[in-house]
Amino acid sequence: MADRILNIGFIGNGKGTNRYHAPFSMTLPNKFRIKTIQARHISHEAWPALPGVEYVTSMDDMLADPAIDIVEISTPPQTHYALTKAALTAGKHVVCDKPFAETPEQGEELFDLAASKGVTVQCYQNRRFDSDFLTAKKVMESGKLGHVFEVVTHYDYWRTEFVEMSNNAPYDRMNGIVYGHSCHCIDQLISWFGIPDRWNAEARQLGGEGHPDMYFDFDLYYDELGIKATAAANYTCAIQRPSFEVYGEMGTYIRQEKDQQERDLKHFYLPAGHADFGLDTPEQWGTLRYFDADGTMHEERVEPVRSSYAQFFEALYETVANGAPQLVKPEETIAQLRIMDDATRDLR
Repeated sequence: MADRILNIGFIGNGKGTNRYHAPFSMTLPNKFRIKTIQARHISHEAWPALPGVEYVTSMDDMLADPAIDIVEISTPPQTHYALTKAALTAGKHVVCDKPFAETPEQGEELFDLAASKGVTVQCYQNRRFDSDFLTAKKVMESGKLGHVFEVVTHYDYWRTEFVEMSNNAPYDRMNGIVYGHSCHCIDQLISWFGIPDRWNAEARQLGGEGHPDMYFDFDLYYDELGIKATAAANYTCAIQRPSFEVYGEMGTYIRQEKDQQERDLKHFYLPAGHADFGLDTPEQWGTLRYFDADGTMHEERVEPVRSSYAQFFEALYETVANGAPQLVKPEETIAQLRIMDDATRDLR
């Protein structure tokens, strides 16, 4: 497959495909072509038809197409396991949107199936290329903070409509923010520091039993590194907490706002043709305050690392076309599923 264009087939024609996946693979026309998009019902009212793409309603026909190299699954979370299994059984490389599966056992089954078929499967962790995350890593690597002992990341919203929602018990954890959003920041921390030695995982249904979880607080402990990494969020934050806080023995770094790529995507301001896509203004830069060896205090605004979710597809191409190790490793995804499973197992 080396040096040839890879054909993608999407399952799902909603927001995930058209906002978070397709615009970034399309920035790499020498590496990827979207051949087919499958959905049970084809409509272009919400999302215009992509030029040159075949739209079909039959998943079986798409999976039987020998020209399709990679199947990307961007459908409701409850369908991810079954659809990933079907695509792997058809011998396709697979990228599945978050959450990858509901349980660690399902995840392990899918990775074993991929190995038996000689293909790859990984979770679409595009948030590894958020500028706020990459900048926090850069600050830590600079050494200006000395030994870093704590990292905190938040994913807050003000969405009180979640309090009123009821899933008509039994509770369905796939509809809450643990499986919907914590998978972003848990993966960032795992990709940064590795699989934690131990963790505490808490999720809460602020609306009561039968309602979606809308609060999480996960503490990941890295004993040899001497680091506690926390991922926390709730959907009743009228004042959102900082996106990243990094605490070291010599100073602190605080970044208030999240990466701007999602903001632009929600306004249909796409990466193709826009050099300023996802670009922060200087007012959004994080602040670093630290003390040097002489005890002199320094404070500076930190210019963000420029990044793009297209970097996930760059890595995907190297894996599928050239046999490079996959970006999101199976053991990282399984660890994430164990943490989310621990947090929500007893909710009803």
